[in-house]
Amino acid sequence: MYPLIAKISTTVRNNLPLLALRLRFAVGSRVAPRATLDRAARLFCTPFPSSRTRALAAPTFDAREIRIPIDDHEVTAYVWGDPKTQPYVLFAHGWSSHGTRIGSWLPHLRGTGYAVVTFDQPAHGRTGGRLATLPDFTRHLLAVGGHFGPAAVVVGHSLGGAATANALSRGLRADRAVLIAPAADPVAATERFADVMWIGRHLGQRMVGYFESLIGMTFDEQQAHRTAPVIGRPALIVHDLEDPEVPWAEGERYARYWPDARLLTTRGLGHRRVLDDADVIASVMRFLHGEAVGQRLVSTPNLPFGVA
Repeated sequence: MYPLIAKISTTVRNNLPLLALRLRFAVGSRVAPRATLDRAARLFCTPFPSSRTRALAAPTFDAREIRIPIDDHEVTAYVWGDPKTQPYVLFAHGWSSHGTRIGSWLPHLRGTGYAVVTFDQPAHGRTGGRLATLPDFTRHLLAVGGHFGPAAVVVGHSLGGAATANALSRGLRADRAVLIAPAADPVAATERFADVMWIGRHLGQRMVGYFESLIGMTFDEQQAHRTAPVIGRPALIVHDLEDPEVPWAEGERYARYWPDARLLTTRGLGHRRVLDDADVIASVMRFLHGEAVGQRLVSTPNLPFGVA
């Protein structure tokens, strides 16, 4: 999905097999467009194999692991503290990541009395499957939230940020939200993927239609300016200005269209280090304690970035 694109772009430049894959897509989009469309769609929805290896090798920080049945499979969840008796934080990881990426937050959250719940999305970490999409991320976040009940805070990183906004707009119960480097635009992501993989914009547009027919909803319905306006709770959006994987403008869009959101802009942390940065975590903790953090934006074309 979204952050996959920048990784592929960097890897392709340094990897001849992947360069050959691009050439196959370039030729296939012209001589066998349907087969190429199917192959490109599978790649778009397939996490990096190495991400599961990293997840299985990562520490679980003495979490209590549980299995939650969702649809026809089980999702692996990680729990610290007691969500039944303590306010709890629900964390949604990003693409090719895993639930225990919340590890650097645990001392701060647990030290202030929060329980913490996270989980591995389908095809990620210790949860089975080979493919995943944003609607999958959203549906599983809703199911985990339903299993544990209303959260004090839901935190989403990257594609998990998009899933968080989608889930909140569809009934996920949480008092506050934190979106870190959130992806906002699946249409633009598909177009960037098509450009990077040399399949052409025309096939990229067909990919959008292909996915919409499978998931039963339009990509337009999942964009930030559609989901954010209906979410009636406080939010903090954190995004790095130099994020190479999900453009800063996508986080800014959430902050503009979310009625009770503020934007915290960082610089030099990129897409992943922003999740673990001590200053970012400290700022989020201040937000959780009710302080005003970041800038309030307004949705208007009359100001450079809508800064009020």
